[in-house]
Amino acid sequence: MDALYQNLFEITWQMIVMWIIGGVLIYLAIAKDMEPTLLLPMGFGAILVNLPNSGAIEVVDTLFNAGIANELFPLLLFIGIGAMIDFGPLLTNPKLMLFGAAAQFGIFFTLSMASLFGFDLRDAASIAIIGAADGPTSIFVANHFQTKYIGAIIVAAYSYMALVPIIQPPVIRLITTKKERLIEMPYEQKSVSKLTRILFPIIVTAITGLVAPGAVALIGFLMFGNLIRECGVLGSLSDTAQNALANLITILLGITISTKMQGAEFLRAETLLIIGLGLVAFVFDTVGGVFFAKFLNLFSKKKINPMIGAAGISAFPMSARVIHKMGLKENSQNFLLMHSIGTNVSGQIASVIAGGLILNLIK
Repeated sequence: MDALYQNLFEITWQMIVMWIIGGVLIYLAIAKDMEPTLLLPMGFGAILVNLPNSGAIEVVDTLFNAGIANELFPLLLFIGIGAMIDFGPLLTNPKLMLFGAAAQFGIFFTLSMASLFGFDLRDAASIAIIGAADGPTSIFVANHFQTKYIGAIIVAAYSYMALVPIIQPPVIRLITTKKERLIEMPYEQKSVSKLTRILFPIIVTAITGLVAPGAVALIGFLMFGNLIRECGVLGSLSDTAQNALANLITILLGITISTKMQGAEFLRAETLLIIGLGLVAFVFDTVGGVFFAKFLNLFSKKKINPMIGAAGISAFPMSARVIHKMGLKENSQNFLLMHSIGTNVSGQIASVIAGGLILNLIK
């Protein structure tokens, strides 16, 4: 009983707030089905490490040092993500890669904004990468720069991934006209040879290594996972990477992140500012993709539905599904799924390259 009373007296307001935050994350995961594989362990972990004299902190710290501090978890997760991705829609229409590149505008815009708010350049770069809506890349960059804000950055990155269906539609409607959203884009089914599918991940890795060496680890593991999928002789390994490996690493990643969610360190004014700047990055990534499509329409006879530009963020496949549903809502005969998926997977590649460029530019 003495230990109970002692622990009760050691409860701080920061702990209580983090319990509430953890409860909200669990609620969003279960009731709203928002990225449950990540938000649920993050939410539970936030409660776990904010109990008085929590014996879990040391264990979670060990997991952090073993899986995130050395960048192991993000790299292993990228193998699973690569094995899930079908690059076919992108390979049949390579120009969609341009939308993935354009949709990284928010990262560099927010890098400037964060610097203006007084963040150190390395911290500003770590915050800006939230705009990629790519958790593993955010972890990789933030950890590389050893930013003290890694907890807030990771929480923001994964939260915005989960909130894609809420954030993107109003932004897209705000910057497009009804006429633009009604543009139909018939999809021409084209076959992609097995050789092309095998060569693609190898060539992308090689080119990235030359252009952005800092990104070659992430892009290499992503493309290795895709090569496992496409080679045709490693079916069981592909299935393991897509399911068992990805699920295991996601669980460990979610619970491990919580070590950076201890109330005394997490609940600071900078955390709210980082979450706000992350939203700016995410919104301007969406805006960048849409406006690039609108720009191309000024010169194209065959018009592009600018909504697909918004799928150039890295939140795969959530963003592609959002654009597809928006297209059907505007026009029940407008099937944008394959176009938006092609753009979405290009955003996956582009966000990793953008992260690598930042690593190369900022020492």
